[in-house]
Amino acid sequence: MLKKLFGFGKNQDDVKEEVIYSPVDGELMDMTDVPDPVFSQKMMGDGVAVKPKSGTIVSPVEGEIIQLFHTKHAIGIRTLSGLELLIHIGLETVGLNGEGFEAHMKEGDKVKIGDPLITCDLELIEEKASSTVTPIVIMNGDLIERLDKEPKGSVEKQTSKLFTVKMK
Repeated sequence: MLKKLFGFGKNQDDVKEEVIYSPVDGELMDMTDVPDPVFSQKMMGDGVAVKPKSGTIVSPVEGEIIQLFHTKHAIGIRTLSGLELLIHIGLETVGLNGEGFEAHMKEGDKVKIGDPLITCDLELIEEKASSTVTPIVIMNGDLIERLDKEPKGSVEKQTSKLFTVKMK
């Protein structure tokens, strides 16, 4: 009772709306502009993408790491509301087999907005992969009632909103 009264011990039923912040400094772009049909046609889900200006990827939400690919090019996070996000660093980066990526978290870790997730070498990605564009994808869009995206433009990690999600 006291936990509920004073706002401690939040659970998924308590969180109905969440703001997703940018995980990286760069330029916000629409998912339909991502130069890869898997993302641009939203085959994996809706979201946005950022053309990064730095190689530091931070958590855009409070939640838990639910997946860290062994190649460290992508990471999945479940938010407090149950929203599942995939941050996919660059395009065709799975082929780098982890080269140029350093993970700072592991599956099961709890994260807060701004916690370092992955550091990557953007020059190496630019040289060896098809693009540094980083999609932020909602993997369980069926739980969403409304998705309000921010307009394109410059974004800063941890402080710039990418989108707001209202859960069903």
